[in-house]
Parts: sequence; C-alpha cells; structure tokens
Amino acid sequence: MSLTDLKRKQPKQAIKAVSVDDFIEDANNYALGKASILKVDSTQPKGLDKKSAKIYRHATFTLTETSISQLDYLAKETKIAKSRLLRILIDEFSHRTAEEQLKVVNKSKKNEG
Repeated sequence: MSLTDLKRKQPKQAIKAVSVDDFIEDANNYALGKASILKVDSTQPKGLDKKSAKIYRHATFTLTETSISQLDYLAKETKIAKSRLLRILIDEFSHRTAEEQLKVVNKSKKNEG
C-alpha cells in the first residue's frame, strides 16, 4: 500500500439539473461580476481547485496604502475578489492603445507625487 492509497477522496457531488435559460443567465451574471442566480451548495469548497490552480500563479508585489484602500473598497462594493479585480484591470489596461496607456501612467504619476 502506498501513501496515495491513504489519501482522502472527496465524495462525488450530485449534479443538479439546470435549464438552458438559467445556465445562460448565470453565465451572463458571472461575466458581469454579479452574484449567481443558481443555488450553490454551501458544502462545496471555496477557492481554487487543483484544475483551476494550474492557470494561476502566486505573485507578490507592492501597493501604496491608497491603492490598497481603493482595492478593498472596490472588492467590498462589487463583491469581486481582489485578485480577480486586478486581473480585470490588467486586462483592461492591456487592451488600450500605447497613447492611452501613457496617459493613464502619467496621471498616476501626478497622483502619487
């Protein structure tokens, strides 16, 4: 017997039937950062599972106190995780033209100075 045989296996969860319209509406809510309209089992583990964790990497960086406060406020108001908010903001910034990015960076420098 190996150590992997001793590993606790999670019982399979029953799959709940969902109508196509509810599924699409819930997907739209997810894309907009809104709460799910479908009931989620509270016993379901929260956070990243092993499959989704492979696409994420842990990162450490420094933020100003103002940035931390703003991020906290946004996370509470929108009920979106801080890491997800940062991914959204990074994506938004990366889709801007170089000129627009430069304007944002210059504005940020003025506010920090």
